[in-house]
Amino acid sequence: MNITQGQRLTLGSIGIAERANLNIAIQSGHVIDMVCFGLDAQSRLSDDRYMVFFNQPSAPGNAVRLTAPGQFEIDLGALPASIERLVFTAAIDGAGAMKDIADSRFTITAPGSAGGATCAFSGSTFSVEKAIMVADIYRKNGEWRLQANLQGFSEGLAALVRHFGGEVLDTPPPPAPVIQASFSLEKKIAAAAPALISLAKKAQVSLEKNNLTHVKAQVAVVLDVSGSMNGQYSRGHVQEVLNRLIPLAVAFDDDASLDVFAFGAKPVHLSPATLDNYSDFIDTDHRGWRKWEVGSRVNDEPKAMRMVMDHYRRAGNPLPVYILFLSDGGVHEDRAITKLMVEAASQPFFWQFVGLGGSKYGILEKLDDMPGRVVDNCSFFAMDDLGDLSEEALYDRLMEEFPGWLKAARSKGIIA
Repeated sequence: MNITQGQRLTLGSIGIAERANLNIAIQSGHVIDMVCFGLDAQSRLSDDRYMVFFNQPSAPGNAVRLTAPGQFEIDLGALPASIERLVFTAAIDGAGAMKDIADSRFTITAPGSAGGATCAFSGSTFSVEKAIMVADIYRKNGEWRLQANLQGFSEGLAALVRHFGGEVLDTPPPPAPVIQASFSLEKKIAAAAPALISLAKKAQVSLEKNNLTHVKAQVAVVLDVSGSMNGQYSRGHVQEVLNRLIPLAVAFDDDASLDVFAFGAKPVHLSPATLDNYSDFIDTDHRGWRKWEVGSRVNDEPKAMRMVMDHYRRAGNPLPVYILFLSDGGVHEDRAITKLMVEAASQPFFWQFVGLGGSKYGILEKLDDMPGRVVDNCSFFAMDDLGDLSEEALYDRLMEEFPGWLKAARSKGIIA
């Protein structure tokens, strides 16, 4: 089975249960190190025994083994519950950049099976990057899944180790990173909203890692105001989500504003959140969340999705739109949501669904695999509480699939 960048699928769908062979073949004149990072729920290398590379060719229990350059044997059943993601990477040792590689691919198969998947790639996908996060194998809803990642990283192996929380010993200080930002997000925020400086620093790191510092986009948040969300609002969790989105809005949007929508039985378009009004937005805009005119406090997601899509279509702005859709679950309109997301796939909308402290997310959890779309335009992750993820990890999750969508949407002519 051939797959493409950003594509996700369950391992079971390609005939893989617990054991797999993953082979990375990169055509290059450079020396390239292949490494697997075994990460925890925070996407951190909390146990360095699960970093598998030339100096440490196997993880405990032979859960992952490097048997030859670029060839990994994987036994998922031997991984402890603390390891939730395997990230397979390739990094140039010395001078050079990934733009110089020729026709390359990674292949995953089950031992002795004709099934599996192959993803081809080349240097045309990259520019100054010295490393690639090639493929991810990760747990979701009790299943192991595969993502064709292929996201570039501007520095080499040592920077990857630091990115995943490991330590680099006995090495000289790293060279100054290639900073692609056209402005300092921290400086842009400092004067108007000094309380956001810490978040701005963390957001900019994530934007730089994902080569997003030059991206211009509109940013929106859609808030579930059903009755079951009352605790999330009263405890300030929804306001905190908005606080963390404001730096992204400032980075992406020339107007430095976040479009805000909310919904119960009906949707409402609220005021834009800005550096001037963000701090108590949830309790003050349109007389505060308790007074928002959303009808009965039940969740009707399709009406809210339709309002958002119609709003941006009428506005006629050609920029892509990053939409964070916050819900605590109880989603049941699977057919209507599926139809809307298929329609939205041909338009400049990327939907990042986030579950907060709920359950029964329905179709939102299955959007990565939903067929019938021009491009994969949706992503989902859930957390019981904002404290489940550090601010750095949250920004990384929010930006995880956006770069891949941008690339795919450009290739299909959906965005310029």
